[in-house]
Amino acid sequence: MGDWSYMSSLLDKVQSHSTVVGKIWMSILFLFRIFVLGAAADKVWGDEVSEFNCDSKEPGCEHACYNWMFPISYVHYWVLQITFVSTPTLVYLGHAVHIIHKEKRKMEKLKDCNKKPRYTDERGKVQITGVLFCTYMTQLVFKIILEVGFTVGQFYIFGSMFIPSFFHCEMSPPCARFSGAQCYISRPTEKTIFVIFMLVVSGISVLLNIIEIIYLLCNRRRDTRKLSHGNSHYGG
Repeated sequence: MGDWSYMSSLLDKVQSHSTVVGKIWMSILFLFRIFVLGAAADKVWGDEVSEFNCDSKEPGCEHACYNWMFPISYVHYWVLQITFVSTPTLVYLGHAVHIIHKEKRKMEKLKDCNKKPRYTDERGKVQITGVLFCTYMTQLVFKIILEVGFTVGQFYIFGSMFIPSFFHCEMSPPCARFSGAQCYISRPTEKTIFVIFMLVVSGISVLLNIIEIIYLLCNRRRDTRKLSHGNSHYGG
């Protein structure tokens, strides 16, 4: 899975700029997607091509039937999904780092010790407010759209989530025009469980993103009420 130390440091940075729900989402992404996919994908899908057999000796028939059944590798599709779904979060991380760095430079130039930073608190924790709030909400919406899009795309490309143990291929040509070929897939039950697992994790990801949007909106509404209550109390 590449450089684990780099991924761990990136995870820490993202978590430090996220809400509690965002940290849970990132943990699920890291543990139940990246780690499981890297640890188990080769064992479950390693025989995807080598153990795929068809009862036909016609040249090209077996390859044509495999391409018809699996237009794209499941593993490659999931890697693509994780990459696209993670991109909005990384864009937000870059934007947050830029905004905070810009604010620090501005405060250093002004040298105003009484003025408190807007985007960080006393402990240096990021405050999701102002333009960061808009960026954060935008990346959540994009993650939901991407998750749903890839899930729908998976059903569109592969069809049912259940992997059959065998199927009748009627790719003509190169297979026989009328009889076709009977093709067999290795360990279909294990592959089906893996497909269902990845779909469930994708669903949990969407649910967490929706919960985080509600969480942020509720916090924003509460802060607005506190501010208006404080102003009215001060004015009275």
